[in-house]
Amino acid sequence: MGWVEDAPDLATLDAITTTKLNALVPMEVPAGTVLFSPGDAVKGYAIVLNGRVSVSLTGASGREILLYSVSPGQSCIQSTLGLMGGEDYTAEAITEEDSHVILLPKPLFLRLLDNSPSFRTLVFAAFARRMQTMMHLLERIAFQRVECRLAAHLLERAEPCGQLAATHQELAIAVGSAREVISRRLDAWSRRGWVKTRRGKVEILDPDALKSIANEAM
Repeated sequence: MGWVEDAPDLATLDAITTTKLNALVPMEVPAGTVLFSPGDAVKGYAIVLNGRVSVSLTGASGREILLYSVSPGQSCIQSTLGLMGGEDYTAEAITEEDSHVILLPKPLFLRLLDNSPSFRTLVFAAFARRMQTMMHLLERIAFQRVECRLAAHLLERAEPCGQLAATHQELAIAVGSAREVISRRLDAWSRRGWVKTRRGKVEILDPDALKSIANEAM
């Protein structure tokens, strides 16, 4: 038994591939660790066993946007594109919380992609799902109002108690906006009694009000 048997998303892998992957040792990565930056060469295919990794892009103006987060069972499209196309990273990846990550070296990844149908199916299925989330992001940024994106993000990421630990800048990155815009929206919602804000935290007081905004047509 190895780490592969503890990863439900890898249950379809054949025995030979499972043995090769089990020879790799999981890495403990503390929260706040930069895994890659723009211009870095892609060294391998990362599998997140537990924890969460955020991948963001910074424009020439300094404005930053969250492209996606990688949770257990999800893939990093930047790594897949780099491994198969030879391109360097164009975004930055940082662990949001303490994580365990497996890194498949590029030669092993390419061999398995060529020789293991079950591994190839897993990689391309994960790639397709990630591409779909990127299309949804593009659609939201292009057509959905900022308040709709913000309300949806708060509802999605809040704990069961209704609280979310995030600064206004982090929320701005997550929804593709500016910190000042997010601050104005939260201040307005706070005056209406929908949310309560304090340093680094947002508490949802009226989830139905936010759901109504999040579900508005684009």
